[in-house]
Amino acid sequence: MSKPNLRRLLTVGPAVAMTVVSMALTLAVILMWLGQSMPQAVALVVGLGLDGGWLAVLAYERRLAAQGDHNWAVTGTGWAFGAVATGVLVFHALGEDSPAAWLAVSWLPIAAKALWLVHGLWERTALTPDALEQIAAIQQEARDAAAVSRARLRAEAGAETTRLDAVTEAGARVARVQAKTAGRLSGAWSTLEAARQGDGTARALTCVTERVTPGVTGVTAPRWELPVWGPSEAVPALESAPEMSDADLDRIVTELRDSETPPLSYRELSKRFRAAGHSAGETRLRSAWRRVTATAEGA
Repeated sequence: MSKPNLRRLLTVGPAVAMTVVSMALTLAVILMWLGQSMPQAVALVVGLGLDGGWLAVLAYERRLAAQGDHNWAVTGTGWAFGAVATGVLVFHALGEDSPAAWLAVSWLPIAAKALWLVHGLWERTALTPDALEQIAAIQQEARDAAAVSRARLRAEAGAETTRLDAVTEAGARVARVQAKTAGRLSGAWSTLEAARQGDGTARALTCVTERVTPGVTGVTAPRWELPVWGPSEAVPALESAPEMSDADLDRIVTELRDSETPPLSYRELSKRFRAAGHSAGETRLRSAWRRVTATAEGA
């Protein structure tokens, strides 16, 4: 037996059985009532008429349901027959010395009608085997797609976690190297600055070689200076440019320095000096810068 037929039997079987029991009980009660005042045959006809009417209405209602139709009048008549059968059983139970047994079965007609209602609902929602197979296939396909999506997301999340760990580790190594390099560079700058600002640096260098920074107009003594570390740019050489005098160099430095407010720094002034096409050694340009700066501060 196929599953749809089995399910149909599970819903229609109890309804049929309870209907038969309800009709038998109703017929028995009518025979007991009317058998004392009329022939048994007449009482049997009355009982069969009640059960037959109920059965006829039920059959018509089932026919409409099979056609996909519904009639509230037929349904109401069927419930009315069930209520009459229940009322007969309850009325008979109340007239007995021990009504418990009859009251225990008096609800069967209403229960039978309710079971027919459940069976009708099942029929309206029942599907063919092909439809059920298609639904099962669609659900399985959806479950498969969801499982594949979950696996893909987990794999992508794992790969992203691995990538982030690698990037983080590489970044940490770079940061450690930069910190170590910065520490060494800071120490080198500190050492150079200490040597540059030291009192004995010029004397020590003057003892072993000639002084490279001449005195300025006989006021300051010539002295040694260590180079200043910093970014530098290659400057194209001017082959035939005449050497500039100190007065011209001071004038150009003054003009460049005072071209902006606040005055330019030496590094910016040096860049603009070279960009303007002027030619002078770094030592002479720095000396001119010091002379102009000292004059401006003295004024």
